[in-house]
Amino acid sequence: MSLPGIEGRVAYVTGSTRGIGHAIARTFAANGASVVVNGHRDPSAVDEVAADLARTFGVTTLAVHADQRDPRQLSQAFGRILSTFGRLDILVNNAGIVDDALLGMIDERSIIDTFDTNATAVIRSMQFGAKLMRRNGAGSIINLASIMGVHGNAGEVVYAATKAAVIGMTRSAAKELAPYAIRVNAMAPGFIDTDMTRALTPELHAERLASVGMGRIGQPQDVANVALFLACDLSSYVTGQIIGVDGAMVV
Repeated sequence: MSLPGIEGRVAYVTGSTRGIGHAIARTFAANGASVVVNGHRDPSAVDEVAADLARTFGVTTLAVHADQRDPRQLSQAFGRILSTFGRLDILVNNAGIVDDALLGMIDERSIIDTFDTNATAVIRSMQFGAKLMRRNGAGSIINLASIMGVHGNAGEVVYAATKAAVIGMTRSAAKELAPYAIRVNAMAPGFIDTDMTRALTPELHAERLASVGMGRIGQPQDVANVALFLACDLSSYVTGQIIGVDGAMVV
């Protein structure tokens, strides 16, 4: 039995071909939601994930090849959602990048690319998403922040700044959209087993793991479970919150 407010709803999960985004898309589909799968680097992966979710869970899916940083592609993506489903109930802004560097080594291109992907694109996505949700009279927007955006970390000035921006925009949008019954929350994952963390050196990986109070690395499903709660009606009075999913990690 699916959770209240998930079955039959339409969910758009950006960056949903792998990692946390894929786990969220799969979890929504498993609970009966129609899922819009997104990615832009590998169009075939987007198609494959959408087909797999439809086949496995018997839900309607839509493959959207769109670079979240491109306003034109973003507009077209939401246009396809409207023409296909006539509505949008859940938006998960998951797509993001990280480009770590010590303060003296940060280059201009890294600053621009990271802010465009992790912050500016999220604002634009919320703009488009909120317009569709206002047609329904309700909705849930879930943004991906990070524990680094809450506490900061050496070598992650730019990344932490973009995730801190996500926290600020989440709290502000929640206040603005509350009269329309559109809830806006964020999740702040800690050390999660994704392609990003697998790329760490063994020494840094061990150091990060040692900082987790629960003594284990988080799984994408741990984050997806929180997204499911924020998307469904069990959290109907929850908005403007930043929920840590970090296993008591000390940064």
